[in-house]
Parts: sequence; structure tokens; C-alpha cells
Amino acid sequence: MSVITQSTIQNAFANRIGGSTFGLDTKVYKFEKIKRAKNEAKAKFPDRELIDMGLGEPDWMADPAVVQVLAEEAAKRDNRFYSDNGMSEFKEAAAHYLQEVFGITGMNAATEINHCIGSKSALSQIPLMFINPGDILLMTTPGYPVMATHTQWLGGEVVHLPLTKANNYLPDLSALSEDVRKRAKLLYINYPNNPTGATATREFYESVVEFCQANQIIVVSDEAYAALTFEGEQPLSFLSVPGAKEIGVSIHSLSKSFNMTGWRLGFVAGNELVVKAFAHVKDNCDSGQFIPIQKAGVYCLNHPELTVLTGQKYSRRHGKLVEALNRVGFNARKPKAAFFLYVEIPKGIAGGPEFTSAEQFSEYLIREQLISTVPWDEVGANVRFSVTFVADSEEEEDRIIHEIEERLSSIPFIWE
Repeated sequence: MSVITQSTIQNAFANRIGGSTFGLDTKVYKFEKIKRAKNEAKAKFPDRELIDMGLGEPDWMADPAVVQVLAEEAAKRDNRFYSDNGMSEFKEAAAHYLQEVFGITGMNAATEINHCIGSKSALSQIPLMFINPGDILLMTTPGYPVMATHTQWLGGEVVHLPLTKANNYLPDLSALSEDVRKRAKLLYINYPNNPTGATATREFYESVVEFCQANQIIVVSDEAYAALTFEGEQPLSFLSVPGAKEIGVSIHSLSKSFNMTGWRLGFVAGNELVVKAFAHVKDNCDSGQFIPIQKAGVYCLNHPELTVLTGQKYSRRHGKLVEALNRVGFNARKPKAAFFLYVEIPKGIAGGPEFTSAEQFSEYLIREQLISTVPWDEVGANVRFSVTFVADSEEEEDRIIHEIEERLSSIPFIWE
């Protein structure tokens, strides 16, 4: 009997994940570098607290009432089955939520909304609906890479739209060539934005509708943080703009808004034909989210005030962190939503190292100051602080932010 060898398996890997070189690449990716730097710093300074400002996940657990719904529904025998493309009760709650929070009326819950197992799964499945070899995905950068990865796996091309401070971290669609506009199938946007923390305006969404109608491009608006607003910013969805539903969908997640990260629940809403295609692809990828989790999701969607409380916490922390960073030389500006603070790095340290990349600066902060951030070098050198650090009280928040300021204030940063 012949036996499949390891070399046979190695050579069988698809080119999309590296082909015969899969797993042999010695390149260390960003988040693995951060992880290694954390471990080395903790080993070097075992008695010093590591302050993790890089985590992009809520520090709070889901509300106790939500957990209670999950427990009660999980104990019911009828809820043990597959949910396939989801419960009508969840879709109806999502339609009500869109109206109450974003003012979006007239959504058909049965045909224009479908649940997903978190927004990540939806973003990975949507390219299967549209991308043929040679098709283009327009992608805001820096940003969440899932749609780009799957587009490339399908033989498509990704055209990056840089988000710059000069343009308020909104993409310049007018800069695209005629050939790119002609071959583009999808436009991915994400506001409030990860990592910049920028928010979209109604005028921007109107310009997106106009551009995509003129160029026959479908919009995928990732709105994982859309309801987490503060500073007087009202929640705004792409679907809030006239004409948006004719050309695209928005994706909503309960992970951030309701502190349900590991629960994996969200929904796709918008154009009926796009939602129909999504349901078709999804039905061939998964068997739906556990019914008790959807039931808990219904409770959340009917209680948007839970998100308001979370937003108040992030707003408070942002304000304190911005003030502390600016006192030590940074040029930080409080965002109006979500939990990310995106700041330009210093040029170096007087008498010390120069920083030619955000990655270098981020590693310095971890290794020497035990402050963990996430570097972004795609459009300028910036680091992302997240105000999701673990703190059980306002006093603990103050202590942590004061400690950050203390550690950074003694460093002679060079800014010009």
C-alpha cells in the first residue's frame, strides 16, 4: 500500500495560501511580533505591569440579562436544531433596531435582512457572490483585511484607497482611473473606522451612492461600530441615505455594540438581491448560529440603551487618554465613536533610536515601557491605542492612564 508523504501534502496546497511553500515562510506577521514582544517584555520586567492598549475587543461582558436569556433558551429542547439562515424573530428585531437607532424605515425583514455568524464570516462570504478572476475590490486602507484576502484567493484584484488625515480618513473615489472603475465589482467601506476612529458623514455616504450608481459598483458597508457613538455624534448607517439600498448592504455586528465578541452574531441588511445571494452562499458555508444566541441577540436589538452605556465608558476613557498623550507630546484628537485612537508616531528619541516605522515604535513601547499598541504603516506611520483595556472602575481607569503618562513623560521624544 502506498502512503501519502509529507512532501506530497506540502506540494498539494493551493497557491492561494502559498502552495508548496505554505508553512515554510519565516516571515513573522504583525500580531505575532506583538505577542512575542509582550512575552519578552514580561520576562525582562517580571515585576512591572504590562498595559495592553492593543486589544480590539470589549473589556465588559455581555449584560447579565442577555446571559440569562441565553441560559434559559439553551435549556429548551426545541432550540437544539440548526437555524440555517436564521430565525424570523431575529430578522424582525434587526429591522426594528435599524429603524429605532438609525431611522431606517421600510426594511423587509424577510427578504432584506439575514443573520451571519459575526461580521467576519459575512465579509469572507460576500466575495464568493461577486468576484471572478480579474474583478476588482475597492478597499479602504488601513483596514480590516478579510474581504481583500478572500478576493485575492478567488483571483480578484484589490485596489487600496488610502485613508489620510488630510481627507478626514475618507477615501478619494475621484482619484480612481477609468479602467479601475470599469473593472470594480465591490467597494468596501468601514465607518466608524478601524483603526483610525473616523466617522462618516451623510454627505460622504451620498457621494458613495452617486459614485457607485454611476459606475455600477456594489457597496459593502462594514458597520460593526456604527452604534457606538458619542461626542454628540448620532449613529449613522450607509442605509440611512436615499438610494443606498439599491446598490448595497450594511453589515452589523453585536460583538462591539453589545459586548458579545465571542458569541459570533450579526446581520447583513440592504439590497434584496444581494441579501438573497448572501443567504444562498451562507447556506453552503454554515448551518446558522445557535438559536439561543439569536434569542439573546433579539433581546439586545430590543435594548439599544445597552450600547449607549458602553459608549459612555469609551467616551470617558478616550477623553482621559487623549489629554494624557497630548501632555507628553502626541497630537491626539478624541474620536466621536468606537474605541480606537489613531496617532502619528514620534520621529525618534533624543540620544536614542530613530523610528522609521510604526512597527519599530510599537515594539519600543512594548519592550521598554510595557505599553502594548498596534502599529499601522500602510498610510504613514501611526499606532492604534484601544480604550478597551481592563479596568473595573473609573479610579482604575485613572490609575492606568496616569501610569501611561508617567512612563512616557520621561522620554525625550523628537517630533519634527
